[in-house]
Amino acid sequence: MAKWTATGARLAWLTDTRRWLVVVIAVLVAGGGWIWASAAPATGTYSERPPSPREGFMAPDFTLDRLGGGRMTLSDLRGQVVVMNLWASWCPPCRAEMPALQQVYDELRERGMVILAVNVTYQDGEAPAAAFVAEYGLTFPVLLDRTGEVGRGYLLRALPTTFFIDRQGVIRQVIVGGPMSEATIRSAIEPLLEETP
Repeated sequence: MAKWTATGARLAWLTDTRRWLVVVIAVLVAGGGWIWASAAPATGTYSERPPSPREGFMAPDFTLDRLGGGRMTLSDLRGQVVVMNLWASWCPPCRAEMPALQQVYDELRERGMVILAVNVTYQDGEAPAAAFVAEYGLTFPVLLDRTGEVGRGYLLRALPTTFFIDRQGVIRQVIVGGPMSEATIRSAIEPLLEETP
């Protein structure tokens, strides 16, 4: 008889809605406390949106070596429209769109447009990149991402990937894949060139 009473008491506890309400509230409070305690701390305050490789956010800054010598920093180009194209010499769509990028660069650079061709050198190589530049007669700056810093920072998932950055350093459009036509490139750049600095 005592055995039945203990089992009956356990069943009574399980069917008591007030006790379940207390358990649910305790779990919610503990979960909320865990979420609050484990939240990533802010690394600093921003008067603008933090750098992120997405449309509407500031383009993450970087400094890379140029093919042929020298260094270049993205933030030094504020006030100009920047087309940043990540590419590799072995990438067929990259090969297909480079003539269009060169043509648009020749036509629009006097209006304040810069193309940065960022070679993913950690997946490619400096010699193949140099041969590619010579083959296509590229005259815009070619930067070497030897360590993958920019590829990782811009969450590179496919080649080519192109970022259209306005005069304030904000990413306005991202095109993943290619090849882009001259018309596609112009349609992304023209509105940015029309904006007042």
